[in-house]
Amino acid sequence: MARRAQRPSGARTAPRTQGRPRARDNDGIIPVLARAVREVEAATQRGRVSPSTRTKFQVVALLVREERARVTADGSGSDARRTEQLRRLDGIAMILAQSAARDTSLLGLLAEDAVVSDAARALKREMLLAAGVAVPTEETAAVPPAEPASGSGAERRVTPQSVVSRQLASPFLAPDFSSVKHTRSQSRRLAGWELLGPLFRSFEYVGGGPSAGMELPDGSGQQAPPGLELMPHQARLVAAAAAGHRTFLLADEPGLGKTAQALLAAQAANAYPLLVVVPNVVKTNWAREAGRWTPRRPATVIQGDGDTIDGFADIVIVNYEVLDRHIGWLGDLGFRGMVVDEAHFIKNKASQRSQHVLELSERIRSRNARPLLMALTGTPLINDIEDFRAIWQFLGWIDDKKPLPELMDALEETGLTPVDPGFFRAARRCVVDMGIVRRRKVDVAADIPARRIADLPVELDDAVGRSIRAAERNLARRLVARYESALATRTSGRVVDGIDHELVRRVATWERQDTTTTKTDENVFSMMRRIGQAKAGLAADYAAQLARSVGKVVFFAKHVDVMDAAEELFAKRGIRSCSIRGDQTPRVRQRNIDAFVTDPDVAIVVCSLSAAGVGLNLQVASNVVLAELSWTAAEQTQAIDRIHRIGQAEPVTAWRIIAAQTIDTRIAELIDDKAVIAARALDGSEDEVSSSADVQTEALVALLTDALTAAG
Repeated sequence: MARRAQRPSGARTAPRTQGRPRARDNDGIIPVLARAVREVEAATQRGRVSPSTRTKFQVVALLVREERARVTADGSGSDARRTEQLRRLDGIAMILAQSAARDTSLLGLLAEDAVVSDAARALKREMLLAAGVAVPTEETAAVPPAEPASGSGAERRVTPQSVVSRQLASPFLAPDFSSVKHTRSQSRRLAGWELLGPLFRSFEYVGGGPSAGMELPDGSGQQAPPGLELMPHQARLVAAAAAGHRTFLLADEPGLGKTAQALLAAQAANAYPLLVVVPNVVKTNWAREAGRWTPRRPATVIQGDGDTIDGFADIVIVNYEVLDRHIGWLGDLGFRGMVVDEAHFIKNKASQRSQHVLELSERIRSRNARPLLMALTGTPLINDIEDFRAIWQFLGWIDDKKPLPELMDALEETGLTPVDPGFFRAARRCVVDMGIVRRRKVDVAADIPARRIADLPVELDDAVGRSIRAAERNLARRLVARYESALATRTSGRVVDGIDHELVRRVATWERQDTTTTKTDENVFSMMRRIGQAKAGLAADYAAQLARSVGKVVFFAKHVDVMDAAEELFAKRGIRSCSIRGDQTPRVRQRNIDAFVTDPDVAIVVCSLSAAGVGLNLQVASNVVLAELSWTAAEQTQAIDRIHRIGQAEPVTAWRIIAAQTIDTRIAELIDDKAVIAARALDGSEDEVSSSADVQTEALVALLTDALTAAG
């Protein structure tokens, strides 16, 4: 029996060896890769390439590449064994190629410089462990994408406690990955063409026509919050979002209300939570505008490490400068929309902020079927079109190598290739219809006032800002002590319950007239000067942005050191400027005026409020930046009227830079109130036109009243 059992066993030895792999062929990484690639193949055959499938495709490709290099270099095995392993790896590579042919969006994952996500690193580690391969130390944990050498990178990353609370309270906040759908071009006519170059050139070749702009629906049904008015051009973009359009390159000129359009578009698309990435100079303004236009959607601003943010807010506002330390939790929060303001800031794809923005966009797009993505910029589309490569990638229109499926489908439908004469015009139209919107002031002049003042609050969150707020508190305490002393020593007059407002006004008048304060004590004049100095860099930065977007800008300041700081910043940015000051000779003054008016390369004129507020015609510009507040409404009006004059073809916008949470805000309100009174006086009212002393006194009255009220 034993011998009879041995013979059949020996007879079956060869067939068993031929029909099944040897035991060692089931070991190692190749069988793991074979199973994974079959799953990728099945997904592409069904046309359901989910983010997890894309990750698996990339990891298999990486491991095939590494295993091929290892096998080729390994001299310990036989040639037959090595040949067999390489043949099996070629088979896996062939299936990868066939899968990529079915969905060409996978090809970008094969590039040498393709980004390897945290999920891909984790999957690679799992597959290596499943294969019984010792995992290198660098693979034992998901490593965040490499930071540029100049950045501090992951060491500075933080997760605010309120965000942790939100994640714990809402474990299902992240979108359902299964809802993601990827469109796929049916035709492969353009699959072998290099298309990004022709797409960019299409804006140069066909750039002589009207401003690029997609067709927008009628916006008459869109409503603004009570007390606000939605202009027709704004309503049309909001209507497009309400109708289902989800990507916008909103390139309206400054002053046409891009912030309101973005906020209302997010509301129409229900794109919450919404991430807003902005320059530091407009961060506070975005929070204020969110409170006005979408009051039912709480907004929070990330300052520093984010210790004070509201983790449950619907709108999260972060500036480029601190994005690096927050990108970890921002990528995991589950945003359904993202707005990038001054999007030309990300034009350099090698910069850290550009890489962070693109990473966040990719993570949002991989987790949501139709997220709202908006890039806001006032920079004209016809100039430096290559600058928009990163913006198009943020919006999901292209990747590093080619158009992504939705844009590719549109190009396929044209029936043209880059060698056809009509391709460039048709291609430009395809890109524009993806969501490019640009309106100029002159295009919508009937919608907007001929002259308006736009306040731009800025946060003074550095040491100087803290010092200014401390000095303001000291001034308030000094006023309170003076009030209490006067109240205690008063021997006559009526006694009132609560705050004696008549005495408050007298104390404020004494303070304004008092010239005996020591050098260590702040008064309202020195405080306003310090605020102007602290705002100088922020105001100049915004003026530089305007100059890039719309051309010539007039910059007004009260103090010489603020003017000097602004001119220094413009020089560092490579922006040509000139100045009009009180200490100039008439010849120098006229030469600078002529340079600003006639020389197209002189983008900004820096003007003294006292020396250049009257007698000048600077209407070659339609935007003015008021870096420091005047003491009178008349002085402010005179400055604006340097460009708001007969012959001005465009609506005028005055951007008033205001230091938030300081006396600067109260003075701006007082100037506006006095302006209304002055207007009534000119119309025949009996109200008197106020002087600068009135505003100074009223500011001190307000400061003292607030301090007494807080004291109870």
